[in-house]
Amino acid sequence: MHRDFKKTLLVNSTPSASPLWGYIVFRELWCVQLRLQLHLFFNSNLQHNEHFIAGKSHIQYAKQISELIASSAQVRGTGIARRTPEYIVSKIENKNAIIALDGDVFAGFCYIEVWGHNKYVAHSGLIVAPEYRGRGLAKSIKTKIFDYSREKYPDAKVFGITTGLPVMKINYELGYKPVTFSELTDDPAFWKGCQTCKNYDVLTRTDHKMCLCTGMLYDPQADSEEKTYDNAVMSRLNKIKQSLFLNKKKA
Repeated sequence: MHRDFKKTLLVNSTPSASPLWGYIVFRELWCVQLRLQLHLFFNSNLQHNEHFIAGKSHIQYAKQISELIASSAQVRGTGIARRTPEYIVSKIENKNAIIALDGDVFAGFCYIEVWGHNKYVAHSGLIVAPEYRGRGLAKSIKTKIFDYSREKYPDAKVFGITTGLPVMKINYELGYKPVTFSELTDDPAFWKGCQTCKNYDVLTRTDHKMCLCTGMLYDPQADSEEKTYDNAVMSRLNKIKQSLFLNKKKA
């Protein structure tokens, strides 16, 4: 039907307009076909993707996750702390991790670390399998683990250090703000985890004050105070508007 339509347009058009009409029809048909293919692709590959609070049944993916984190660090070259399969298993067993699966196929992972007697929480090891990248899965996992950690540790400050711009963007959208390292946890165990990063010497040379990573922090208390302030401002503004309206009406 599309070919006949195109042929009719070309026959009924003037010779000078025929190439233009042909291009327009071809472009529109190509766009429709592309949108259809993208729709089918995303629905078939992402619709069945599920996020779970990782449990013992997911321990089988620990080695794959560990190797993927290591290979990603090598490719990026900007430094990602390595995590052993045993370390990944410990996070899964403590139900401090989110895993994304496409059926039985591993798609993505992220885990929670707790520092300073539950005063600080960090999301680490965010990784997405290569074949699932570029589809918003990292943001989906990050959002899921953010909500989960806020539920599990409601009073904890949530922080992270990263060199990845996509992760920074996701963090910012979740309410994180860039901060200096002095505002993060001072728990030595956390900074010890940076020893496997290729840029650890930068951190030690600056006495843990800065590195190639950017520190980001979500403070639930500050967020609550900001919302209270916003509500107070809006309430006062509404009263002023009402007063102006009444005065205008009387006049």
